[in-house]
Amino acid sequence: MNNNNLTILAIETSCDDTCIAVLKIKNSNLEILSNTISSQTKLHTKYGGIFPTLAKREHQKNLPIIFKKALKKSGNPKIDLIAVTIGPGLEPCLWTGINFAKELSQKLKVPIIPINHIEAHIAANFISENSKLKIKNSKLFPAVCLVVSGGHTQLILMKNFGKYKIIGETRDDAAGECFDKTARILGLGYPGGPVIAELAQQWKSQIRKSQRREASQINVKHSSSTNNKFQTNSKFQILNSQPRLAVETKRTKFKINLPRPMIHQKNYDFSFSGLKTAVLYKIKDLKLKTKSEKFIQEISFEIQQAIIDVLIYKTLKAAKDYKAKTIILGGGVSANQELRKQFKLKIENYLPNPTYIGRNETNKLKINFLVPEKKLCLDNAVMIGIAAYLNFLRNKIKSVKKIKAKANLGI
Repeated sequence: MNNNNLTILAIETSCDDTCIAVLKIKNSNLEILSNTISSQTKLHTKYGGIFPTLAKREHQKNLPIIFKKALKKSGNPKIDLIAVTIGPGLEPCLWTGINFAKELSQKLKVPIIPINHIEAHIAANFISENSKLKIKNSKLFPAVCLVVSGGHTQLILMKNFGKYKIIGETRDDAAGECFDKTARILGLGYPGGPVIAELAQQWKSQIRKSQRREASQINVKHSSSTNNKFQTNSKFQILNSQPRLAVETKRTKFKINLPRPMIHQKNYDFSFSGLKTAVLYKIKDLKLKTKSEKFIQEISFEIQQAIIDVLIYKTLKAAKDYKAKTIILGGGVSANQELRKQFKLKIENYLPNPTYIGRNETNKLKINFLVPEKKLCLDNAVMIGIAAYLNFLRNKIKSVKKIKAKANLGI
């Protein structure tokens, strides 16, 4: 089989999305010929989460349909290799993809590469953002990878592709799970991450409008006061600086503050169940029989920011301690726009927390930052195909008989 001319059919069914992609590798250039996804989100919304047996049944129904769509869209190429997710994930769902891959393997007489779902989320970073994607030259190691989704929140030390060590993980709820559970408490439905992000942005926009409006009023007041012949320039500068600070820090009457669990502990582990409980207690403490729109927006903003603060602080701490050259993001939560934005800003302007490490300009972090395109953050088969190619180069093809679902597969 030619390493430089290869067509891969990739299958992903670890949870509730049925995904098939066809990737073409030619002279180390990787082109996505098709990327087909059948989502079950609407089906599971009424349950407030994924119903495994229902998800399995939908995968069985959808796989043949999207397989035909993927092949047609890619021009019905000759398949050289099949890649399939074997774990971690929901075991009934994993088996549907594995059994489908085995049948295709026997029919097409092509080998299979079993793929670790977590590794695939990391692999999604090793391509450029062109329409014809190219595997990145990765003089990027050691790297610290934050894989964050509904089922996982892990910090992984990556010495090279295929060489990993888990240095931190959640002790209870994953970050995505916390989004879902707090959204359920607030009556926002499932999945929680996108709706909380949207409400948080609405709150942020309102605060900015309020700040601009109040700042404008303050400037008008101070502008008129400059005509007073008794006011000196230095005094005006002092008076003018104080209201601006007040405007920037002003909060509404709710003044919601939620905990950042384990943020300053010396380890790299996470815990988000306490944040969920704090949201529940906050509603009870405020004795809100009916929750106002502004309250929902503000607490959504604070939930999101609490999660972001913990994720960023722990990741930067690990990167500094392990002298990482790169920080890599992966998983569904990495599609969160605010998380991506704040990560980038923190890395570009990083100074250690003065309380815990000591403020020193020489400690600024010079580090690469990789995050996938948003469409490759959520579950998809493209990332499975990328991981398959990188594993193929390491001769990781397995016998069809040995491929089994591993719901709790580690990296």
